[in-house]
Amino acid sequence: MARDITFPAVSGVQHPLGTMDSGTGMDLSTALYSGLVTFANLPYVHCLAAEHTEIEAYDIAIVGAPFDTGVTARPGARFGPNGIRQGSRRIHPQFSWSVYTGRNYFVEWAKVVDCGDAPLTFLDNTVALKQLTKTHEVVSARKANSSEYAVPRIIMLGGDHTTTLPALRSTYKHWGAVSVIHFDSHIDTWNPDVLGGGLSHYAGVNHGTFLHIAHEEGLILNSSFHAGIRAPVANRKYDLQHDRACGFHIVKARDLDRMGMQGVIETLKKRVEGTKVYITVDIDVLDPAFAPATGTAEVGGWTTRELLTILDGLSGLEVVGADVVEVAPIYDNPGETTTLAAAEIVHSLIALMVETPVKALQRAQ
Repeated sequence: MARDITFPAVSGVQHPLGTMDSGTGMDLSTALYSGLVTFANLPYVHCLAAEHTEIEAYDIAIVGAPFDTGVTARPGARFGPNGIRQGSRRIHPQFSWSVYTGRNYFVEWAKVVDCGDAPLTFLDNTVALKQLTKTHEVVSARKANSSEYAVPRIIMLGGDHTTTLPALRSTYKHWGAVSVIHFDSHIDTWNPDVLGGGLSHYAGVNHGTFLHIAHEEGLILNSSFHAGIRAPVANRKYDLQHDRACGFHIVKARDLDRMGMQGVIETLKKRVEGTKVYITVDIDVLDPAFAPATGTAEVGGWTTRELLTILDGLSGLEVVGADVVEVAPIYDNPGETTTLAAAEIVHSLIALMVETPVKALQRAQ
């Protein structure tokens, strides 16, 4: 007969890195790298359940947008939500005390959950974007866990940058027009007749025109800002003049060398002061050395550390929505450089939302 091997008792401190509890047996409920992959090992909630279905309440929802048929360069960002979740496996809600702030934003007032991905068709952009708009409306219309802050906020995992347009449309219904802080290497305010060539209305809605359309629809304020811009424009004068008309100022990538990170932070905060803020992060704001897995890479970008420092410096802003987009895992390296960076950026966005709760202007019906 084989003998049982007896191991010494294992401290519960190893939870969730292991599967042993304090000596009463094996706890299989919270171990890392097991089960379905959710962002940061957060609980999954079926936020898109049928109407009147009772589901778990939440304050911040992670929602994937597997869409990449609005790109003008390399496709693959439809797999971005899954890639970012894979990159977040090292993060766990009970093991996330910051060495910088001493806080764990997962265990404070806000309940954070992963709602999975929006069900989007890849055969028709118009239908897919309507599906994503509906997803945002359903997720944000759920009853929040907090009794004081009634509207849940959403952090979206992209997907190409076109997906920010449905997010802004949904955000407008709860908080009105917002200041957009847009981290990117491209301005993304191109006129659809320019980027799309006027071929069709369908072609003009893409990842380079969505901010023009958002401005046209009155979704964003003239206090918006681009940060990290370095890509060339199509027309020497018109594109930048048109960008200003859409309500944007610019901090270019190399401005960081002159201004320093604190200068960039202060400039962004001063510009959006007193407004509700939507933060959208195109992963190509990072240099390809730090984020090769993206559709339209541009050299000369920021480092991951620089971007995280700037994001953390935006504490105190009323961030009502956010996203991380243009992650195309197929172009990543075996070390998962891009998806690891994207996951930590999402972690920083969660921190900003938890630090500053926001009351909605109205409750969408």
